[in-house]
Amino acid sequence: MSDVQFGHKSAKKSRRIFRSPDFWFTLFRMKGKALTLSVGIVMVLAGGIFLLAASSRKAQGGQEQAAVEKQPAVPAAPKDRVESAEIAPKMTYGVLMEEHGIAAADAAAIYEASKDIYDLATIRAGKRLDLMFDPQSGAFKGLMYPLSTEEELHVRREADGWKASREPIVYEVKLKTVNGTVSSSLYAAGLEQGMDEGAVIELGDVFQWTIDFAQDVRVGDTFTAVYEERYRDGAYVMPGRILAAKYVNGSTASQAYWFQNAAGEEGYYDEKGGSLRKMFLKAPVAFKYITSGFTTGLRYVSAFNTSTGHRAIDYAAAQGTPIRATADGVVSFAGWDGPYGNKVSIRHNGTYSTNYCHQSKMIVKKGQKVTQGEIIGYVGTTGFSTGPHLHYEMVKNGVKINPMNETFPGTDPIKSEEQAAFDEVVKTWGDALR
Repeated sequence: MSDVQFGHKSAKKSRRIFRSPDFWFTLFRMKGKALTLSVGIVMVLAGGIFLLAASSRKAQGGQEQAAVEKQPAVPAAPKDRVESAEIAPKMTYGVLMEEHGIAAADAAAIYEASKDIYDLATIRAGKRLDLMFDPQSGAFKGLMYPLSTEEELHVRREADGWKASREPIVYEVKLKTVNGTVSSSLYAAGLEQGMDEGAVIELGDVFQWTIDFAQDVRVGDTFTAVYEERYRDGAYVMPGRILAAKYVNGSTASQAYWFQNAAGEEGYYDEKGGSLRKMFLKAPVAFKYITSGFTTGLRYVSAFNTSTGHRAIDYAAAQGTPIRATADGVVSFAGWDGPYGNKVSIRHNGTYSTNYCHQSKMIVKKGQKVTQGEIIGYVGTTGFSTGPHLHYEMVKNGVKINPMNETFPGTDPIKSEEQAAFDEVVKTWGDALR
């Protein structure tokens, strides 16, 4: 008989004894030592039975725990086998699928399932198509194609056919803080601090309404940036957004904080909540095209013996560098204009207009609406020009002015109901920017 069985029977028997009237009647008829001895025997007997029962319960509990611990763990489902197909120049979707052994019927069904999200006939060279297979049977299960740095196309085989979806890319995000001093350009200083090239360019774009990195930057300027680094499967992929930044240009410090409001609208704001986005960009050439150093350009074209003055800013840039509109507007002129060569003029409102001269190629027409940052042409050396550069003019109420001296208001600031949330953002990153 096991301890567990014995314990249960002993406990049951003891309960019958103590409930019997004869037991108690006999006990109280005993006198003197007999009574004392009897009580002692009974107490010892009862205590022993109690301890034995408790021991049996503990043993039973231990057996139950052991049974639980011995239950086998459920194995994790094996991961799909992935074949990454690099898309070569002139490679088509159909040929790629065929080369990886995908049945023509499956390839066609996947194309039909996904065409409302993305036309797989337009896959781009340099990207990749990930094909998923069952690790045991080898059956083809689906594919993934990156649509952008933020989203992917997923197509999966389901019970009722192929299903396509647009899904966000999930990154592991790490934060990085860098501090640097400019000796030739912000671009070079950022790389010296170990920043990804993309992060340096993004940093320049954050301040594109505040600083002209071709004209304003000086030796000794300092900067700080807090930004994201994105990883997938433990491997670095690319930089994410700039979360906070500071640029000290001479004695002027500019701060930027990324903020997204309750409606999902996002942007960069100064420490008080004023928007960094202004009516005009500080420069008609994007930061990524002026990264080699200071490009103050020519102030006077003496080769043509001009005497009218040079009321403009010249941007020395390579032939073919994109030129962008510095503000929203309507093209009022696009054509040849004598000494200006190929020229584009944009009317922004009743006060301001801008001119972009010496272009190698113009890609807008008179009457066309353009938006801030839109490419309108390319740097050249047409007209009175000694070399490739952009001659940029700003006109206010019919008079040419120096755009470097003009101050433009920002767009909508932080809303009052969002101010407390924005202040928390400033508090979070403020110490890093000091």
